[in-house]
Amino acid sequence: MDFNMFMNDVVDAARKDITEAGYQELREPEEVDAALQREGTTLVMVNSTCGCAGGVARPAAANSIHYDKRPDHLVTVFAGQDREATEKAREYFEGFPPSSPSFALLKDGKIVTMLERHDIEGHSAMDVMEKLQQMFDKHCQEV
Repeated sequence: MDFNMFMNDVVDAARKDITEAGYQELREPEEVDAALQREGTTLVMVNSTCGCAGGVARPAAANSIHYDKRPDHLVTVFAGQDREATEKAREYFEGFPPSSPSFALLKDGKIVTMLERHDIEGHSAMDVMEKLQQMFDKHCQEV
């Protein structure tokens, strides 16, 4: 198998992981604007192919939402794959440098908090899930 085919398989699996968890994939800048300008709370998972995305961030993203409080909307962009969509999403993350994987929580289209790569890498999926749920406790309504 050549490297490009292997990477396509990795990317496809990473996309499938997060969409099967209930996150809407945003692949175009226009989709990002439409999704991130909605009223309510929106969790954006910036996906990537790195090990900490697959071993920590995506499992935390999938499991954190089974909770009393959660965001109104769950979306994802894929850093390194859907570049224009990711760049557009990062325009909403004012005050935070580009980071992937990462999670941004927006309320009514404005960033309220973020978990950056340094909050994910080197931590367990359970640690990150707990950090996400603390964000939900502070900023989201009960479901």
